[in-house]
Amino acid sequence: MTIFLRSCLIFAMLLTAQISAAHAHSSEGIAGGLASGFLHPILGFDHLVAMVAVGLWGAFLGMPAIWILPVVFPLVMAAGGALGIAGVPLPAVETWVAGSAVALGLCVALALRPPLWVAAVLVGVFAIFHGHAHGTELPTAANPLSYALGFVVATGLLHLCGVALGMLSRYELGTYAIRAGGAVIATVGLAFLAGYA
Repeated sequence: MTIFLRSCLIFAMLLTAQISAAHAHSSEGIAGGLASGFLHPILGFDHLVAMVAVGLWGAFLGMPAIWILPVVFPLVMAAGGALGIAGVPLPAVETWVAGSAVALGLCVALALRPPLWVAAVLVGVFAIFHGHAHGTELPTAANPLSYALGFVVATGLLHLCGVALGMLSRYELGTYAIRAGGAVIATVGLAFLAGYA
């Protein structure tokens, strides 16, 4: 594991500990908003697997996708979050969120290698719906800016987890493992879709 990835994991653990401590002492204001926002994508399993899939697919595609996809997602997701906070309706948000896990999982499982702009647009479209789901579920007592910061940071860390796992694609056996992981992600997405049907 590289020094960069170790540093990211240590940062994630420290941030999680800080947010957990803040969440234990306050459910309102900045601390409560940050904790709620941070925990939302992690505790929502459909969000979690889709965000890990973004990192996995980026790593599988290699440079520059390994960094572009995990940057596009949180940026566009923040815009979707603003739409949700503002109460702008989007159709079938939870279906799109679950569908993103299916689609992104299949992209990994099938080792799809579209042009970078196609991958970025696909990731961006799904990010709007993930952000909207986060924004509409904003607790009324939470600080909107800290809540948004929390879910963007958590999303970035989930992408980094996917990238770290995606580094296994350097090895032939690792490539099979990643593709199998993509199939698992797609299956989880299908289970959520079945629940919404």
